[in-house]
Amino acid sequence: MFQLKPLSASAIPSALAKAERYRLLNEPEQCVSICEDVLRADPDNHAARITLVLAITDGFPTDVRSAGRAMELVATLPSEYERQYYAGLVAERRGRAVLGRKDHSARAASEWLHEAMRAYEKADAIRPVENDDARLRWNACARTINAHAELAERGDQRSEPVTSE
Repeated sequence: MFQLKPLSASAIPSALAKAERYRLLNEPEQCVSICEDVLRADPDNHAARITLVLAITDGFPTDVRSAGRAMELVATLPSEYERQYYAGLVAERRGRAVLGRKDHSARAASEWLHEAMRAYEKADAIRPVENDDARLRWNACARTINAHAELAERGDQRSEPVTSE
């Protein structure tokens, strides 16, 4: 088993810039690795936590097994707004990952998207001034659901998202 080499504190800013570039290059595994290194060197690094959540969810179309890790990170975010917003993002991306599969479960996709919308509504209620990010994400979920009749929720019955997509 290899021992991981520690990242020096002075290298953190450039490591985070590299992580963002890997996200933009659609290489979430590389981004995840870098963010984990940053968090080993600086466990309270907010930018690394956010970038790691995003990178993990970038990988959902092929692998949702790390969703638990994403939610662990979300739970450590400092504000209730961020916890709700990023919980919504994790749920939304899980729903979109399910929807993108050839053999997708409309029920699972719908439940994840509706879960995301509930989290975005909570975030929107406590959003910082001039921050409509939660509304933008809520609208994106609504458009997806509106475009796919099979995703519409039946009545007011709500259930927990299906975790075995």
